[in-house]
Amino acid sequence: MTPAAVVLVGGPEDYLGARAMDRIRGQVREAAPDVEVTRLNAASYSAGSLAMNVSPSLFGEQKLIEIDGLEAMNDAFLADALKYVAQPEPDAVLVLRHGGGVRGKKLLDTIKAGGWPVVDCQPLKKDAEKIAFVTTEFKAASRRIEPDAVHALVNAVGAQLAELAAACSQLIADATTAVDAAMVDRYYGGRVEATAFKVADAAMAGNGPLALSTLRHALDTGADPVPIVAALASKLRSLAKVAGAQGSSSQIAKQLGMQPWLVEQAQREVRRWTPEGLVRSIQVTAEADAQVKGLSRDPVYAVEHAVTVIATSVRRS
Repeated sequence: MTPAAVVLVGGPEDYLGARAMDRIRGQVREAAPDVEVTRLNAASYSAGSLAMNVSPSLFGEQKLIEIDGLEAMNDAFLADALKYVAQPEPDAVLVLRHGGGVRGKKLLDTIKAGGWPVVDCQPLKKDAEKIAFVTTEFKAASRRIEPDAVHALVNAVGAQLAELAAACSQLIADATTAVDAAMVDRYYGGRVEATAFKVADAAMAGNGPLALSTLRHALDTGADPVPIVAALASKLRSLAKVAGAQGSSSQIAKQLGMQPWLVEQAQREVRRWTPEGLVRSIQVTAEADAQVKGLSRDPVYAVEHAVTVIATSVRRS
């Protein structure tokens, strides 16, 4: 199916933007293998270029015009684009990439008001969004990945969406069975983010010696204290949210924007905490966060202290 005559790919997430552009290009080529592709930049655009490139050719090929850099468009492009989207050529597809910001708002509003399709490429900031992304990637490839493996993968390589997508592709290509947490750990367990969550998992389980030994090894091999504290804070936030929530795991998940299995995991873990112990752990982690970001001359001690307090706050079963 050929895309609409005008498509806007908007938003600051470059990976999603590039993938949307690739998908549209593939759709056009599937419908018209001999399509003529032209790429322009809106910031360095020369007046009249759009009209020249969309003009019908003698051989009648489909035209695909890809224009990036709309967030820095010059006045000449704005004028030509406004004129074009009001009456686009029937044998051309115009794909516009806008990376965000207010520049060109009149054009964006005109495209939306005209009913042309808009692909929204916003960053995936929440773990729940990244977990959903990984799940979708594996489902699209007809491959299975265990829920704890999804969580482990997001923790290990979730900082950049492009890296997370590449990790999904690698695991999908290499795995002969369902991907589990052990496989994710073999591939990506050495990453700083993964090490941070190993420290956090041990501390939250009340295993102080393991948490401290993992922490010291990580710091000795060059890990930064900041992501380690961030991992502790993330775990504690999940517990605090679930601790005061009412309803089934699916209801709580919907209320909090979490995956149901993560809610169930947090519900199991929070039973081992007293309200006082959870508050104390959150407070010491907040203090450690400030200290590792410049308020202390000894950030290592700040992290070690937080890990110790958290581990000793867990009730023994």
